Amino acid sequence: MPATLTAIQTKSPLSRSITLNILALLFVYFTPALLQLINLPVYLIEPMRIMLIIVIAQTTQRNAIVLALTLPLFSFLVTSHPVLPKTLIMTAELLVNVWLFYFLSVKLKNYFSAIFLSIIISKVLYIGLKYLLINLQLIDESLISTSIYMQVVTTAVLSFYLAVVLRRREADPDVYVDPTAADF
Repeated sequence: MPATLTAIQTKSPLSRSITLNILALLFVYFTPALLQLINLPVYLIEPMRIMLIIVIAQTTQRNAIVLALTLPLFSFLVTSHPVLPKTLIMTAELLVNVWLFYFLSVKLKNYFSAIFLSIIISKVLYIGLKYLLINLQLIDESLISTSIYMQVVTTAVLSFYLAVVLRRREADPDVYVDPTAADF
């Protein structure tokens, strides 16, 4: 075992938790930025949304909200992409996605439906806001840059993943963290 992991494991549980949280945050924040820098069309699989879904699946509602608020801005600051007006509408899209998921989870009692609908509704909001920015000439790009087919496939895969993870957590109450519980 590498020396750093051994050192982390032998420290107190609090310092181990803090170290692992920092590593997880670095992974979540830098993955979309690094993918942008390698200049492949990874935007097709929506790396920011993937990171958001992972955070929803693995942590708390508060963490998901913080990530939705900060991830597009972090990407903008690190890579200058997306442009600032688009950064703002991406932030709105991710926030609506998070809020709707938690709201719909309680109402529908079905994680797959809740995340699928929250992604679709937040995408419609994003497209509407992007249309407005294009018409105001604040951004110069196509309205829809990823095929609808690819967006539906990505949405279905992410929805399936989240539903499976959250159902498994419900089945094992010792590790279950209620994703619908507000923790602030």
